[in-house]
Amino acid sequence: MLMALSAPALAHPHSFIDMQTTLVMQQKNLLALKMVWTMDEITSADLLYDAGSAGAGSEIWKKLAAEVMARVMAQHYFTNVYRDGKPLRYMRLPSEYQLSRNGNKAVLEFVIPLAQPAPLAGKPIIFSTYDPSYFVDMTYKSDRALHLPAEATPACALSLFTPKPNASMQAYALSLDKADAPPEEMDLGQQFAQKVTLQCQ
Repeated sequence: MLMALSAPALAHPHSFIDMQTTLVMQQKNLLALKMVWTMDEITSADLLYDAGSAGAGSEIWKKLAAEVMARVMAQHYFTNVYRDGKPLRYMRLPSEYQLSRNGNKAVLEFVIPLAQPAPLAGKPIIFSTYDPSYFVDMTYKSDRALHLPAEATPACALSLFTPKPNASMQAYALSLDKADAPPEEMDLGQQFAQKVTLQCQ
């Protein structure tokens, strides 16, 4: 959980991350996921306060980036990648990452390399990014937040599925305050988690 990014709130979720993902491909293989996470103003406040007026790329920003990235890595990037019901493994360390400011928001960018290149042809590849506790809402605003390299566009397509939990599930999530944590086995975040499907010819 992004404990360093949480802020007091009255109900679940407490923090909001607007996501974008670009698929990194080469020679008809999927190599990595390049993610851009833009945090809401309240979540960003402490990070931006610590950064002060430091310029982009400064040691302060590098230190903050390493701290945030360590928390993300501890949760396996909050990301699951599957093909034909089997998980695709990825490297434990990102190949690159950085933290920056966009107005009153903090932006974390990083690349998750797959442990082995995944052939594009064949069964679809499905990935999902979410916080199991649903303390952090991690969302693609639309399918325009998903990007394919130009050379893959004719052969590949991305689709975004956004679940619609029933009214009782939504009411339960809203009833939780900062001190509450849903039962771990409930995997509350998965009930709200979007799924992205990559299908290539």
